[in-house]
Amino acid sequence: MSEHSPSPSGPAWHVLRHAPFRRYMTGETISMLGTWMQQTAQGWVVAGLTSSAFTLGLIHFCSGIPMLLLTMHGGLAADRYDKRRILIITQVVQIVLAISIGWLVGSGQIAVWHVVVAGVLLGISTAFEMPAAAALVPELVERSQLKAAIAVDRSTFHATRLAGPALGGWLIAQLGTASAFYANALSFVALIVAMISLHPRPRGTDEEEAMRKTGMKEGFHYVRRDKPTLAMIWLLATLTTCISPFFMITMPLYSRHVLQIDAQSHGFLMASSGIGAFLGSLWLMTIKSDRRAMYLRLGAAVVCVCMLSLALAQHLWQAITAMSILTLGTSTMFGLANTIVQERAPDAIRGRVSAILGLSFFGVLPFSGLAVSEIADLVGLRVAMAGGSLLFGLSAGLLLYSHRRLCMKQPVAVAVGSEA
Repeated sequence: MSEHSPSPSGPAWHVLRHAPFRRYMTGETISMLGTWMQQTAQGWVVAGLTSSAFTLGLIHFCSGIPMLLLTMHGGLAADRYDKRRILIITQVVQIVLAISIGWLVGSGQIAVWHVVVAGVLLGISTAFEMPAAAALVPELVERSQLKAAIAVDRSTFHATRLAGPALGGWLIAQLGTASAFYANALSFVALIVAMISLHPRPRGTDEEEAMRKTGMKEGFHYVRRDKPTLAMIWLLATLTTCISPFFMITMPLYSRHVLQIDAQSHGFLMASSGIGAFLGSLWLMTIKSDRRAMYLRLGAAVVCVCMLSLALAQHLWQAITAMSILTLGTSTMFGLANTIVQERAPDAIRGRVSAILGLSFFGVLPFSGLAVSEIADLVGLRVAMAGGSLLFGLSAGLLLYSHRRLCMKQPVAVAVGSEA
């Protein structure tokens, strides 16, 4: 993609002319719609079973531990084995889980421990799915179009984040909560079909193939030496610690017990998070490389202000406005950080680098979610949200100021058998 592309309708979208990438994105779009529908339904179910923020945090903690323990193994598998087969297997596992929870909800037998067990199994599946999916996208396009492919992938993710919760809320109101789980199970079929249609990865050079057979320490060694990559991972970890738990974990309690709105309104609030996130991912396509540091700082400021506004909101429309702009900032930051890391990562260890990047979110969220949920129970959700906003503003400001020029540095070289 040209750095001077004026709009998302320009050269950035030409990446969709690649048939494999287009088929993958079609399947991914349908699958992600189902995922967001189920997340909305599950959050509503759990909020009906408990009013404790700590319980919600504990559920996410239990599902996140397998990811913390296994994601690096997932990244290693993504580098060594066929990513298509890994993704097909993980989709089948998630189909079984969605149908099982849907049946329990529909039959009125659902309990918190069911959600915990399903979360642990989903965490195991996601630990292998996430790095395989992240490393697959660059294989479906030319390297010069990698930035565009990542931007399109992020745009699709957030577009479904916009539509999925609203559709999930509508399904809950019209057909019952279990219908959202069954719809999610069906949606995985589209991605499985897309995976079957893709060709295997072409063989790389002898050096690349040798590097693929090395261990996990090569991924850590590269990240430690490549300062821009390390800075982006720390930035996302900070965002995940201070901000993400509130709109990823405690939002059902915010809707039920703070704003006191119904399931359909909660769906609209969660859908509003997709509006800003989708716009942020489109905006990502137009940001030039030499302006990335500035937009990262701007995104951090937007996130800080809007989280504070969300904490102070008294009405649904105020919360929707704050949530929309908040996710515009978080989407910009996540998208830029991911682009910087993926553009710099060597192909042979991309799965492991993707896994480490994923750990800055999935590995941190279980612990930050548990801590934030406990704090919310002690001081109240509004006070906890305001505190998270201020802590993030301070931490991100210091980090981005100290690394303001690193995004322009060349990536470090890797070699077979490099020592950590």
